[in-house]
Amino acid sequence: MHELEIDRRIAAPPETVYRIWTGRLREWWAPRPWTTPAAEQDYRPGGRSFVVMRTPEGEDMPYEGVFLEVVPNEKIVFTNAFKAGWEPQNPFMVAIFTFAPDDGGTRYRARVRHWSDEQLKRHEQMGFHDGWAICAAQLAALAEAEA
Repeated sequence: MHELEIDRRIAAPPETVYRIWTGRLREWWAPRPWTTPAAEQDYRPGGRSFVVMRTPEGEDMPYEGVFLEVVPNEKIVFTNAFKAGWEPQNPFMVAIFTFAPDDGGTRYRARVRHWSDEQLKRHEQMGFHDGWAICAAQLAALAEAEA
C-alpha cells in the first residue's frame, strides 16, 4: 500500500500522548531546527488541518488537508487529498496516527500511505525516516515530562 511507518514506545499513557499531540502540535510537529509557526486544527471528520513548517533559513512550507477520522486517545487520520470543504487538491498521502496502551505507556505509530510508489520514494528522499523519528522523539519528550 505504499506505506512508510514510524513506531515508538512512549513512557506516558495514551491520554497524555494524545493531549500533547493535539494541544501542543506547534512544539513537536517539525523536526528541530525547523519550527511550526502556524497550526490550525479542527479535530473532527471533515475538519481542516493547516500547518506551516519553517526551515532554518526562514522559508515557510504550508500544508493543508482534512481529517478523516478522529477517535480521542486512540487514532487520528488525515489526508492532503482535499482542502477544507472537500475541495480536491493534488494528493500526496493519508497519515494514520495511533495511540495504543503498552504496559503503562503508549505504542505510538505514524503510518503514511501514498498514492504511488513514486510518491513514497519522494517522501523517503525528503527525509521521512529521520524527520518523522525526530518529531516522534520530540512528542515523546513532552509527553514523558508530564507523565
